[in-house]
Amino acid sequence: MPSNQFTLDDLRRILIEAAGTEENVDLAGDILDTRFAVLGYESLALLETGGRIEREYGIVLDDDDLSDELTPGDLIDAVNARLSQAGAQAA
Repeated sequence: MPSNQFTLDDLRRILIEAAGTEENVDLAGDILDTRFAVLGYESLALLETGGRIEREYGIVLDDDDLSDELTPGDLIDAVNARLSQAGAQAA
C-alpha cells in the first residue's frame, strides 16, 4: 500500500505512466501552480491519471478534482484530503 501522503513525485510518476509527457514540458520543474492544460494534459489524460490514483491509493476522486483548469497542487491537495478522510474512517 502506498504511503498516507500523496506527493508531487507520486503525481509526476502517475502522469507519465498514464499519459506520457509533452516534449516541451519539464515535469521535473516547478509545476505545482501550472494548469494541467498548459502542461499538455487534457481531460482524457486526467481521467486516466485519476483512475490510476484511485486504484493505487484506494480513494475516490470527484470529477471536479480532474479538471484541466486545475493545477498539480490542486490535485495533490484533493488526493491528500481523501487520504485523510479514509484514514480517519479506518481509525
